[in-house]
Amino acid sequence: MVAHSGRHLTAAVDVLVVGAGPTGLGLALQAHAHGARVRVVERRPEPFRPSRALILHPRTLEVLRPLGVTDALLERADTAPGVRLRLGSRVVETGLADLALPDTAFPHLSLMRQTDVETVLTRALADRGVTVERGTELLTARDDGGGARAVLRSGHGVERIRCPFAVGCDGPASTVRACAGIGWHGRPYTEEVVLADLDLGGTSAGADAQVFAGSRGLLFLFPLGEQAAWRLLATRASAGGSGRDFGQPGPPVPEAELQRLLHEVGSCARIERVAWSARVPLQCGLARRFRRGRLFLAGDAAHAYSPATGQGMNAGIQDAVNLGWKLGFAASGRDGGAADGFDAEVLLDSYEAERRAAAHGRMLLTHAAFWAEASTGRLPSWLRAVAAPRAAPAVPVLLGRRRLVAEAVRTVSQLRVNYRHSPLSVEGTPPLRGAPRPGDRLPDRAVSVGGPAERLHGLLARPGVHLLLQRDAAPPPDTPAASPVTVLRLTNSPGRGLVAVRPDGHVGFRCGAADPAGLTGWLSLVGAAVSPSARA
Repeated sequence: MVAHSGRHLTAAVDVLVVGAGPTGLGLALQAHAHGARVRVVERRPEPFRPSRALILHPRTLEVLRPLGVTDALLERADTAPGVRLRLGSRVVETGLADLALPDTAFPHLSLMRQTDVETVLTRALADRGVTVERGTELLTARDDGGGARAVLRSGHGVERIRCPFAVGCDGPASTVRACAGIGWHGRPYTEEVVLADLDLGGTSAGADAQVFAGSRGLLFLFPLGEQAAWRLLATRASAGGSGRDFGQPGPPVPEAELQRLLHEVGSCARIERVAWSARVPLQCGLARRFRRGRLFLAGDAAHAYSPATGQGMNAGIQDAVNLGWKLGFAASGRDGGAADGFDAEVLLDSYEAERRAAAHGRMLLTHAAFWAEASTGRLPSWLRAVAAPRAAPAVPVLLGRRRLVAEAVRTVSQLRVNYRHSPLSVEGTPPLRGAPRPGDRLPDRAVSVGGPAERLHGLLARPGVHLLLQRDAAPPPDTPAASPVTVLRLTNSPGRGLVAVRPDGHVGFRCGAADPAGLTGWLSLVGAAVSPSARA
């Protein structure tokens, strides 16, 4: 569809993405990769703002891999971070590289600034001909029953457009959420985060990250400052006040207060320069819905967490990859490119069913972790200031149990998230035993497709649906329709079964023997049709 605004002409788009943070950029990439015409608008005129997120989890790297951006991300990341954990007078050193995670290509935590993630994703979009329109603000958005109507304001004036879908990736104070009339269930934390970029004396630049445990909360020093050598992150009791902009940097913090925070936890570092600082008020919250008609919410517009376990950016990107392919297939279906019997509403409804449940579980995790990390209550304060130093000698032993650490990372990074109750998770007839269940994440492993062993996730590192046939499985039904489906026969996997893998790496369908009707029904459900390609 085309929108007129004075003498300006806007090219047709399928998906209007509001917000150019990691969530919006990831969504635009995923939707574009699956056939949608996308437009990304961002009200901020400049791309840089101090990063709040500093960690990429293994699962996030997995879901971004088919979009061809992981190599560029890893070039900017520290994938072998060392950490010095200071518990009172005791110091415990550990590394977070090469964790015992054999079923992923990224068995490590990656320290990486949010601004670097945005740079990589923005360049990837530009390579695909999609330019982020900065300085363009969404004024209103509404669902008109058959599409989304939006009013935008930029330096060129006011523009009215209509497109099939609009997605709010516009943060905690989401305009899209407000325009959709979607309620918000949440509450503020009594603690806040203090952020600062510092040059420090007594601590060498490029050293390991440092974590200090004190009675008033944890303090982190990361060698990832954007305007100075170090990024400080501390949790402290909130000063309160009305009208707080949750999740956004607030007023600066005096240098004397920052120095006092360092001294309180036993650091000998001296502040030589404060490049930037801010207080960030926090809340935990969840949108009552993730969709209203043709308006959708993703990332911070849909859910808000404490910074504990580093969920915000990762959760937003995982939302984006889940929703992006569905919007792409739905947009293609509107143009007549979907399989017979395709019902876009089922596909689009599955986004909320899958990701809102995941967000609720993540909220419980982060709330518990933040209580231990930041609460100034008597018990958590005693645990950090008294119990933790006494238990310090046992920490290396616990960290030495690589499988125990790996299981914790597996939970934190959302590798265990499943969509077993999704309408897109279908068990064929007969069921396939010994394979991931429909809705589960597909683990990585060594496979053969007729030659030397290769890693499965590497073979699937391209957009679209993937059909994995066991060695003796019957070929899938063939139709003349063009489709985003790749077929691979795993010659080192005996049996007659088949697994269909969604574009976000979750199993959608499986069967233990030929089930043409079941497979065709599932492909119709997600809007794809079979057209074997690649190494069938």
